[in-house]
Amino acid sequence: MEIKENLIADQIQQFFMNCMERYVSVEKRVILISHCGVFSQDLINSLVEGNEELMSSVGDKKILIKRVFSILIEGLQNIRAHGEKDENGKQIAFVLIAKEKDTYKLNLGNIINSIDVHTIVSHIDNLNSLSPSNLKMLYTKVLTEDMFSEKGGAGLGFITMKMKSNNQLNYSITTLSESQSLFSVEVILDRIL
Repeated sequence: MEIKENLIADQIQQFFMNCMERYVSVEKRVILISHCGVFSQDLINSLVEGNEELMSSVGDKKILIKRVFSILIEGLQNIRAHGEKDENGKQIAFVLIAKEKDTYKLNLGNIINSIDVHTIVSHIDNLNSLSPSNLKMLYTKVLTEDMFSEKGGAGLGFITMKMKSNNQLNYSITTLSESQSLFSVEVILDRIL
């Protein structure tokens, strides 16, 4: 019974560990920030501040630090606002920030309702297909037309991530149970601007 009660958390932990292993062993990246578990507002604040300090210490430019800050805040707030709870009532999620010589890679993941998979995938696929000018127009449209959902979101987080990274948003969906999936988004930023 204990194994079943922690099945979703264990699956998320395994996915997280596999990502870390791939980043370090295969891609030869350095992990700057990593956390898998519950995210409190204090933890989010600490992660953001710590990341800014680490990026400054390696000599990254302010503009890059601000871009990473924006993406990280959007992703972490998305986890807090839209992440679902596991079978124990905990909102399990993860964040990984890794760097290599030319890029940063941010990977954020959380539990979603399986019925929302199509909507999320369609939204991100649409964003990935837009030119920078069309993406900016969509951002402005969403802001001016109050296109907000019941939970207060309008997809602005993903739009912001795409705009700030200037790269495709890579995502994966992993089935956790009949009704829940793990959604993971990977954002790549060029360190040389």
